[in-house]
Amino acid sequence: MGITNAQYDAVMRVYEKRRIDNHHVEEERRRIAYETIPELKQLDKAVASLSVLALKRSLSDSSKQGGNPPDVPRPAVSDVTPATLREHIELAAGGMKPEDRRRQLLKEHSFPEDYLDPVYTCRDCRDTGWIGNRHCRCFEREVVSLFYTQSGLSDVLRRENFDTFDINLYRSDLIDERTRKSSRDIMTAALNTCRRFTEDFGNGSQMDNLLISGAAGLGKTFLTHCIAKELIDKGRSVIYYSAGELFDSLARYRFGRDDDAEEAPFDDEYLTGSSLLIIDDLGTELTNSFVGSELFRILNTRINQRRGTVISTNLSPTEIGRIYSDRISSRIMESFTLIRAFGEDIRILKRLGMH
Repeated sequence: MGITNAQYDAVMRVYEKRRIDNHHVEEERRRIAYETIPELKQLDKAVASLSVLALKRSLSDSSKQGGNPPDVPRPAVSDVTPATLREHIELAAGGMKPEDRRRQLLKEHSFPEDYLDPVYTCRDCRDTGWIGNRHCRCFEREVVSLFYTQSGLSDVLRRENFDTFDINLYRSDLIDERTRKSSRDIMTAALNTCRRFTEDFGNGSQMDNLLISGAAGLGKTFLTHCIAKELIDKGRSVIYYSAGELFDSLARYRFGRDDDAEEAPFDDEYLTGSSLLIIDDLGTELTNSFVGSELFRILNTRINQRRGTVISTNLSPTEIGRIYSDRISSRIMESFTLIRAFGEDIRILKRLGMH
């Protein structure tokens, strides 16, 4: 899965925090066990001391072999050597392997035998994110979690996705004069197009861009949410903006205005580099020359880099050209799959209790 350096660093910070937290758990468990089982503390202390003595003897022997001058004093150590270390450790553990004696002591005092084992959230990668030279499955889950967070859609995607899209909300007896098809037929086709879009996304067989147009309240935003969830679950980075929010953020970023010090800094690289950018409700923002130039820059950059874009709007491609520019309309007509929504305003019908 493709992620930016900043996203990779964010995931690695999750693992770093996880290791720190688990180390604190280990330390607290060790404190409790030592207070309860003094012999356990003595055993671990003896094993540590014997290991240090063996290391000193090893270093001392290496120093002798290196031909140090005979008048250089060397530290006095016991008769513990690397060769006899295991024997001395097992002697300190009552003739058992120290790990077996630890487990025995823990069990005798009603602790789980693995109470002092290293604590890992993921035992497969030991909280590193890596197994050999490949990423662990947990790393992929963390990336998907990050994508959900960065998309800003975590909560809404639980409610609005392909599984919850109800085609029965659209009437089969409401006919579009232009196509002579019913609202339900048109929206079924739109839903199927969105499904195919997510299935084929990124495989090179299509330009990964959609324009979903139509009147207010027909489920255009719902369809963008369906697409977002499906792609995030596949490990694709998705960023979502309402048109007004997008261009307000860009203005603050371009002109150095910081209206909200607590707001997360705008990431222009992520805007153009994410797998999919969703711009919702294009045409509802305050339109000016800045908005038009930024919209063209974003679309042109993403098309050239073969990054996907989904736009929902109440405007037709012709109206987009009139409001923004012909070159924006031309780029959309060349590179976007067009979906037209048709039907009644579902939000109003739900409010009136008719669905």
